Amino acid sequence: MLLNVGDKAPDFTLPDKDGNPVSLSDFIGKKVVLYFYPKDNTPGCTRQACAFAGSFAGFREKNAAVIGVSRDSAASHQKFAEKYSLPFVLLSDPERKVIEAYGVWQEKKNYGKVSFGVVRTTYLIDENGIIETVMPKVKPDTNAEEILAYLG
Repeated sequence: MLLNVGDKAPDFTLPDKDGNPVSLSDFIGKKVVLYFYPKDNTPGCTRQACAFAGSFAGFREKNAAVIGVSRDSAASHQKFAEKYSLPFVLLSDPERKVIEAYGVWQEKKNYGKVSFGVVRTTYLIDENGIIETVMPKVKPDTNAEEILAYLG
């Protein structure tokens, strides 16, 4: 179950691509674009990450941090970030603690096969840690520009 607009965003601490702990509460006073994605270096996830990278200056102008979360390891994130020059934070959640807290671990159907995985979802969290908008099942190519447009 996804969280709702108006909910307090669950705080968390996860390692970034360099193994340093990053907490949601570190960003109080900024808007946070928290996006969950299935896997580093897959076509859709790469397009989504590159779109966020391409729009990064716009997010900075709006005082918004961008954080990507997947089950990949910190080492995987490091290679992914280097390969595509990703300027934002990538967090590693192999135990799915944050993924499950935000309700994005869901049943998926792929070619008739049912499995569980991360459903590509983006949350916009306001300066006080409250969920401002929820974007379920986002499109990798348009997600970044949709959020920038929303931010005005």
